[in-house]
Amino acid sequence: MVTPAKVEFEAIRRNKVYEEVARQMQAHLLENLKPGDVLPPERELAQRFGVSRGSVRDAIRSLELIGLLEPQQGRGTVVCEPSSDTLVGPLAAVIVQKRKLVGELLDVRKVLEPPLARRAALHATAEQIADMEHVLERQQERVLRGEMAIEEDNEFHYGIALAADNSVILRIVDVLMDMLRETRQRSLQTRGRSQKSLTGHRRILAALKRHDPVASELAMLRHLEEIENIVLPTH
Repeated sequence: MVTPAKVEFEAIRRNKVYEEVARQMQAHLLENLKPGDVLPPERELAQRFGVSRGSVRDAIRSLELIGLLEPQQGRGTVVCEPSSDTLVGPLAAVIVQKRKLVGELLDVRKVLEPPLARRAALHATAEQIADMEHVLERQQERVLRGEMAIEEDNEFHYGIALAADNSVILRIVDVLMDMLRETRQRSLQTRGRSQKSLTGHRRILAALKRHDPVASELAMLRHLEEIENIVLPTH
C-alpha cells in the first residue's frame, strides 16, 4: 500500500480560492516532494487548506494541465518530474492561454451543459437536489455580502454533472472544470452578474426538482446565453 506524502500547508482565506491553493501546492511539489510521491486525498487537503473539495480539485486539475501531477488508477494523484516548460511561469501561461479561448469555452459549455441538465432532471436523486439547494443557499449569502460566489457557481454546475449519472461525461467535465471557471469568473465580475447567476441557477434547480428534462435544458441554455451576452457583448 502506498503511503501518501505528508506535506504541511497554510490555511487559505476563502477569497483566494483555487489559484492560491494551486500556488502553494506547486511550491511544495517543487521544493519538498519528488516524482512518484502520492498526494493525500482531496478531503484531507481541503481540511488542511480550509477550503472546499471543489477548490482543491480545481487546483489539482490546473497542476495536471501543466504536467506537475498525474492521476494514476489504484494509486491516486502522483507527482511528476517537472519539465523546463513547467518551471517557467506555468500557471501564468495557462491563464493567458485560457483568456484566448474564452469564446471557444463558451461554445463548449453551450454544447455540453444543457444536455447535462436534461439528463440530471431524469437521474438526480433527492440527496443531489438537496446538495444543490445548499450550494445556492451559500451562493445567496455571498451575493448578499457583495461577493462574486465563484466557488459556489462552480460547485452548482459540477453538481449537475454529477447528477447526470454518466461517468465518462463526468471525467470530461472534471478535466475542463478549471478552464470553465475562467468564463464564470469573467462574467461574475460584471456589476449585477452575481445576482443574475443566482437567479439563473434557481430557474435550473426548479426545473430539476420537477424532474422536467425539457425545462431543465432550456433553463441551462438561457443561463449560458446570458453569460455569453456579458462576456462577449459584441457577438
